[in-house]
Formats: sequence, structure tokens, C-alpha cells
Amino acid sequence: MSPHIPDRRQPGAKKLDWFEPSDEARVRVLAWTCDCLAMVYELCQAGGQGFIRCTLQNEDAPEIRETHRWSLAQAREVWAALLTGMVR
Repeated sequence: MSPHIPDRRQPGAKKLDWFEPSDEARVRVLAWTCDCLAMVYELCQAGGQGFIRCTLQNEDAPEIRETHRWSLAQAREVWAALLTGMVR
């Protein structure tokens, strides 16, 4: 079973900036949240960098957003913060 994002942000949680997805041809998904909710998050790697992808599963077409790229170590830290409600 994949993890779920907490329903509420923790006090003092930071806001992530979300952007249109890049046209990166080769993206490796390293981890993901459960797809039982409409919003699914993925920790991704491309070109030696890490980022988080957010997909809103709509009936018509999914809405996809991505964070900017970090080092893979930083991306893993942000991913952990996302799973604990410290960023959103």
C-alpha cells in the first residue's frame, strides 16, 4: 500500500510552487502516494535531478503539475516533508 498525504498541513508548513510539466522524455518515478484519492503525488527523477509531480485525476483529463528540480537528496527531503504535511 502506498502512503497517503495528511488531510491537513502542519502548522508552519511551506507552500510548494507548482509549474506546467516539462517535456522531459525520460522520467523515472521513484515513489508515489496512494491513488485512492483524486490527488496523486510522485517523486520523480530526470536528468540527474529530482522533483515532485502532482496529478489531479479528473474525469475528462488529468491535470499535471511539477515542482522545479532539485538535487536528488533535496527532492527526497521535500518528499518526506510532503508525506508528513510540512509542505504542500
